Amino acid sequence: MVWTVGLLVYVLAVFHRSSLGVAGLVAAERFHISATQLATFTMLQLLVYAGMQIPVGLAVDRFGSRSVLFTGLVLMTIGQGVFAFAETFPVALVARGFVGVGDAMTFICVLRLVSTWFPQRRIPLVTQLTGMLGQLGAIAAAVPMTWALSQFGWSRAYLVAASIGVVLGVAVLVLLHDAPEDRNLRGPRLSLGAIKESLVASWAHPGTRLGFWMHFTTQFSATTLSLLWGYPFFVRGEGRSPSTAGLLLTLVVVAIICSGPVLGWLVGAHPWHRSTFVLSTIAAIVMVWTIVLLWPGDAPLAVLILLAFVVGLGGPASMIGFDVGRTSNPSHRLASATGIINQGGFLATLFLVVAIGFVLDWRTPGGGTNYPASAFRWAMSVQYLLWAVGVVQIWRYRVRARALALREQAGVVERDELGSEDDPRLTNVD
Repeated sequence: MVWTVGLLVYVLAVFHRSSLGVAGLVAAERFHISATQLATFTMLQLLVYAGMQIPVGLAVDRFGSRSVLFTGLVLMTIGQGVFAFAETFPVALVARGFVGVGDAMTFICVLRLVSTWFPQRRIPLVTQLTGMLGQLGAIAAAVPMTWALSQFGWSRAYLVAASIGVVLGVAVLVLLHDAPEDRNLRGPRLSLGAIKESLVASWAHPGTRLGFWMHFTTQFSATTLSLLWGYPFFVRGEGRSPSTAGLLLTLVVVAIICSGPVLGWLVGAHPWHRSTFVLSTIAAIVMVWTIVLLWPGDAPLAVLILLAFVVGLGGPASMIGFDVGRTSNPSHRLASATGIINQGGFLATLFLVVAIGFVLDWRTPGGGTNYPASAFRWAMSVQYLLWAVGVVQIWRYRVRARALALREQAGVVERDELGSEDDPRLTNVD
């Protein structure tokens, strides 16, 4: 019950996050803005989400998931309500900022609830299920929201979306508990010294850094396609119809949903090989992108379908980083470590979204938005820089994290042989 309530709030957050994607043309007409200003909504969303991860993690460690999740839900509801009636670009931008802040406060809370309420062996699978089912919000934002905008108009469609938050807010207050034995968990007070100590300790652990670079390297390709550049790439870069481009982007979400439980089961069954699963996924993504970018002319539809599906695998693979962070940190700083890790993919996406835009402008003769296919090949090649950096870092911290785990495990065995009590570090190794 607790997981279902938290999951529904996360689905709503993904819905709010994605709801502007199908309303871009309507928003441009409503607010009388250019394409650059329209892209500012996406940029703001990524900046707010990434920037809020560490503060939200610290807040969850201090005040518990229930309080932070409810606060995020309230902010999303207010933001979406203001967005429903906004008629100017600045007001709409502020409203989307509130939605972004509330969105940033959901996922970490749900992961903390999963870690608290489920046995250790089930956590990897339930984490993947959370990420997988959360994508239902993106699907709801695509088809139902498009229908609602056409039937009810801007204000009513977004107001109905905002009203869902009121219902879920009641469910959070009535049904959600931080832990089986406590309705509200409270951690120690966070002084500046304590905050610094928590963040330094989390980042100092090679497992946290490994999780960060896993998230950084696997997520950005799918997120960049879904949020902004996928539709133009398939239409202008690969000569596909708008309907085909929409289906390919939907397939990315389908791949995330289908592959999540499989990866979750594999991680639970083989925790020592989590980085191997991540590196294998990255290799597959790089290989398929290379085929598409080197294909003479437009790639066949079958190849683009393969691209959409394989890129979608990066979403569940990025969730493995959270599992590494969970087993590398004690419970009192779990949320702050999760916040650090969750920044990785969104920082990479932010860099890639901007870099693709710059490269497209650079490679498009005469400027404008009539991008040639060759410009997209140059722009999408920026991904190789991020993959190279990420793979090197994953390999570095995989070696360090395994060495530390082996040392800690050896220390536990030695203490047990001497008849000492169980070492709490056992919970932090695979």
